[in-house]
Amino acid sequence: MRALITYASAGAGHRRAAEAIYDYLKDSRKDLRLELVDILSFASCSFRFSYNSGYPFLVHYAIWLWGLFFWMTKARPSRWLSRKGALIINYLGCRKFIAYLVKEKFDYIISTHFLNSELAANLKLENKIQAKLVTVITDFGVHPFWVSAGTDLYVVASESTRDILLGMGISGEKAQAYGIPISSSFVKTQDRGQLAVKLGIDGNKFTVLVMTGSFGSGPLEEIAEGLCGQAQVLVVCAKNKKLFSRLQKRKLENVKVFGFVDNAEELMAVSDVIITKPGGSSIAEFLSMGLSPIFISAIPGQEQENIRILAGYGIGCAPRNIKQIQELIVELKNDPQRLQGLKKNANQAAKPDACREIASVIC
Repeated sequence: MRALITYASAGAGHRRAAEAIYDYLKDSRKDLRLELVDILSFASCSFRFSYNSGYPFLVHYAIWLWGLFFWMTKARPSRWLSRKGALIINYLGCRKFIAYLVKEKFDYIISTHFLNSELAANLKLENKIQAKLVTVITDFGVHPFWVSAGTDLYVVASESTRDILLGMGISGEKAQAYGIPISSSFVKTQDRGQLAVKLGIDGNKFTVLVMTGSFGSGPLEEIAEGLCGQAQVLVVCAKNKKLFSRLQKRKLENVKVFGFVDNAEELMAVSDVIITKPGGSSIAEFLSMGLSPIFISAIPGQEQENIRILAGYGIGCAPRNIKQIQELIVELKNDPQRLQGLKKNANQAAKPDACREIASVIC
């Protein structure tokens, strides 16, 4: 039996979810012939450029325009037109991927991006492919682009997410709240003391992890400067080399600076609080680690929706400025009981077995 796990590299969260599924199935399902594919590797040059460069440009330099685009494609009056326009553009830009799906005749297609799901779903409706289509929604909210007739199963982050799908007309058996797939490294028990020694930090200090995804965007330097007198601060600059260089030179007390890391689970394991962007995959990871989040630099649309839904579970807050972040950190540091309550909420909302649940539906 053949299974395709497919994503779009325009967002790191989509890729991480796909890789987590692929790694789990590779280890646990020897009966499957697996392929892991980035749809953009099949796309035209112009289409690939618009995905890889357009989204980062908008969220960095014209975030209001991204918010407008998100609203216009979601709003009911303009939804039909925007969906039809997107479908034409997607078809023209991804004809090689469409031909690939028709040629390879997979038994299962597991998609972590709405673009891949839509193209596969349309091929099913046209009887050009017979694969079972599983769409893994990588945010807690649901943009209409994720919903395509022809999808056999939607895997969603939470019961609240499932309720949104039901409200959009999806039948109950087609929507399952298995969670967002995460790497097994975020599920393993970690020894804080040993990791602290490995990372060169004090394992007994109240520790705040600051990380905002692969771009290292947001007021990370200002947060580090504001918190260094109150807590031990771990700052992940990721691909932001200028920020990494500045913080290295400043040598702020109680601040440990990292560049691009591949051990985020270790940094989470030695931390008490995480300050981060509310991306869906990142949320799934730190919930599994039992971390209480403080959200910053939320992108209009999907990330603001993530904050809203998590608030219903008593998880996370979004301070308006650095001063409010400082005040909140001091409160949590001085009130261990409150912090434990927030960690309990995180543990209760965590769904670390998404990959196992997805594997169980492939039969």
